[in-house]
Amino acid sequence: MNGDWLIRGRDGRLTVYLPSGDAVLCRAERGPAGSWDAPRTVGGTQKLHPGVAVGQGVDGYAHLAAWRPTVPGESGLVHSTHFRPRLAPLDWVPIGHPDKKGDRTGPPAVAVDSAGRAYVFVRNSGGGVSLRNQKVKGGWGPWQNLEGHDVEGELAAVTGESGMVEVYASGPGGIVHWRQEEHGKTPVRTEGVDVAVRAGTLRALSTSAEHTTLFFTDVSGDLCAWRPGEKPVTLIASAGPGPVSAVRCEIEGHDCTVLAQRSSTGRVAFAAYPTELESAGAWWTESGPQLPADATVSLALDEHDEVVAASLSPSTGKLLLTRRKDEPGLALEAWREI
Repeated sequence: MNGDWLIRGRDGRLTVYLPSGDAVLCRAERGPAGSWDAPRTVGGTQKLHPGVAVGQGVDGYAHLAAWRPTVPGESGLVHSTHFRPRLAPLDWVPIGHPDKKGDRTGPPAVAVDSAGRAYVFVRNSGGGVSLRNQKVKGGWGPWQNLEGHDVEGELAAVTGESGMVEVYASGPGGIVHWRQEEHGKTPVRTEGVDVAVRAGTLRALSTSAEHTTLFFTDVSGDLCAWRPGEKPVTLIASAGPGPVSAVRCEIEGHDCTVLAQRSSTGRVAFAAYPTELESAGAWWTESGPQLPADATVSLALDEHDEVVAASLSPSTGKLLLTRRKDEPGLALEAWREI
C-alpha cells in the first residue's frame, strides 16, 4: 500500500484498507473506538495487481488507485472513491495508462486537492512521472507527462495546507519535487536535492502552512527530513528497512510529528519531535509484539485527534491496533487484534 492505509472518515470512524490476493479489502469501525465490521471488497469484482495507493481529501473521502490486468501482457489503472467508512466504496473506474498501453510502469500514488479532486501519479515507461487528475465538473483530464528520468520505487504524493498538491520522487540523481503553483493547475518541477536515497522509503507530510516535509532513508541507513528550499537534515537512525508512517498531532499543547516504523527487531518503533524542529532530536521507543517481516504500520488521528496506530501482516492477515492513552507523553494502550 502506498500512502496511509489507516484513515479517519468524515464521521470520525476509522477505516483500514488491506491487500488480499487480487483485491483490496476495507474494514471500518462500527462506532468511534468500538468494534469493527467484517472486511468487504473495494470496488467490485475486478481483479487487481498488488500495490494500491490511498489518498484522502479534507472532505474525508478516500481515493484509491491500482493497476488491473487488461489483455495479456498489458495493464491499466483504475480509481475508486470511498465516501464514508460504513458505505461501500464505488466500483473501480478505468483511467487508462500513462503510455496509452503497455504493462505496469510503477506503483501509483494519490493526492487529493482542496476541491476534492484526485491526482494519480505514476512512473511512465520513460522513467519520468505522469499525472492524470479529476476535472472540476467531473470526469478526468488527459494524461500529462511531468518529465523527470530514472525514477525508482514509490512516489510520495501529498497535499499541503494550502490545498495544493505536491509529489516527490527519487532516483540515482537524488530527489525530485513537483508542486502546484495555482489551484487546479498542473504541478511543476521545482528544485531537487542531490542525496543518495534508498528506493521505496519516501513518505511526505504537510507540516505547516508553507511546507511539506519529505521523510526518507539515505544509503547509510539514517532517517532524514527534507523541505524544498532547505538542506536535508538527519533526524535519527532508521528503525527498520521500510518507509515510516507520519502524522501531526498535539502532545501536551505542542505541535508534534509522530513517526512509526517496523523495526529491525520486528516490533513497531515510535518517535516524536516538535514539528519542523528536527534539531530537537528524536529517539525510538518500541511497542507491541514481534511482527512478521512483511508487516507494515500506519498512523492516523482518532475522533479525539489522538494518535492511533495499526500494524498489518499480509502473510498472516493479522491486524493490530493501539491508541494513545490519556497520559503525559506518547503512552500507548496495549495492542489488540481487530
